[in-house]
Parts: sequence; structure tokens; C-alpha cells
Amino acid sequence: MQVESLLVVIVDDDAAIAKAVAAKLELEGFETKYVLSGQEFFEIMETCQPHLIILDLGLPDIDGVTICQRIRHTSAVPIIMLTARAEEVNRIVGLEVGADDYVTKPFSLDELAARVKAVLRRVDPSRGIAPPSPVLEVGDITIDTEGHQVTIAGKVVDLTPTEFGLLCALAESPGRVFNHRELLQKVWDYDQYDTHLVEVHIANLRSKIEKNPRKPQRVVTVRAVGYKLVTS
Repeated sequence: MQVESLLVVIVDDDAAIAKAVAAKLELEGFETKYVLSGQEFFEIMETCQPHLIILDLGLPDIDGVTICQRIRHTSAVPIIMLTARAEEVNRIVGLEVGADDYVTKPFSLDELAARVKAVLRRVDPSRGIAPPSPVLEVGDITIDTEGHQVTIAGKVVDLTPTEFGLLCALAESPGRVFNHRELLQKVWDYDQYDTHLVEVHIANLRSKIEKNPRKPQRVVTVRAVGYKLVTS
């Protein structure tokens, strides 16, 4: 995977953590910038366009969930949240407002670097394994995998990179039931991880492609098994 010229912005009020993450990612070939507050983050965002943001939930001035919401109003840039182990509710809320992944503190720098690369592969499939077909069609859903665009009945639907990858994974085998572990491997490139990651992003995807997300007709739950994309 070529990572040259890819910029990662790190937002964490713990300078030691921010510097350590920056140093690790630079060893992996990334360009990095780090800031210690939400205010500093929004200031540097006026002059740079990161390829990925690593965002601490517990900032002193503006909380990470609020920052994530503000980013999602204008950008689909991938976001990885950093959370404390006790922040289960905030962690899920972070995913609900558009974060692509989360890592709990304390964490391994190797693990975080691997997560960064996995998320970026979802943004640009040419860095990993590309979908088998440039266009996937399931019912009235059309997925342009090269143009990274989804339309439903001719209307463009705005998805985050993770939501797009999740829909592509389901659309490659319409009608097939995927369990949590399979989706974690296909979409996040993880062998085993918290199933909240799948559940929250399925809910986010449904909120954008279903007429009634509470009674989904496209992405259907098969109780005690997983999820499938139905063909009609």
C-alpha cells in the first residue's frame, strides 16, 4: 500500500499520545499534523485537507462527537475515534454521527497504524482489493464502485466511505446472509472486533437508503445470523 503524501491529522489533548501517534505514522510513510484542542483543529482545517482524522473523544474545549458532527456537515473524510474504555455510550454515539472506526485507550501503535491503513483502503479500493465489478445493481440501487457513487431510483445518496464499503459488500452477493464476523473482515479488514461497529453502521446505512429505517426493506436482519441485501 502506497501511503506517500497521505495526510493524517491527529487531535488529542495529551501531547505525549499525539506525538507518539504522529511519529509512528510517519515511520509508516504518512504525513502528519497534530493539534491539542478542537479550536486548533478547526483552525488548521482552513489550510489543509487531510485524508484521515484521528479524533479523541475527550477534548477539553469541544467534545469529539460535536467535532465529528461538524465535519460530517461538509466532508466524508474518514474519522477514527480515540476513546477511554469507560466511554461505551459516547463510543457508540461517535459511530452514529459518522465516525468510521474507534480505538480504545490504552492502544497499540501498531494496531492504530493498521486501522488507519484499513480505513484508507475502503476509501480507495485500488490500495487494497477492488470490487469485482465497476457497477453493482440490486433492485433500484446502483453502485458505481469506481466513481464511489450510489443512486437509488436515479437519486444520488451521500454515504461515508464505510457505509459505501458496507453496501458494496452486501451487494456483491445479493440475498446472501453475512454474519458480523464476515462483514468485519470484508469491510473493516478485521478478523475479530466489537460487533457494535457493524450494528451502528448498518443503522446509519439504513437511515440513508431505506424509506422507513425502522422497517427496513433493503438491508434486512436475519435474526441470530446477520444481514442481507434483498433483491426486490
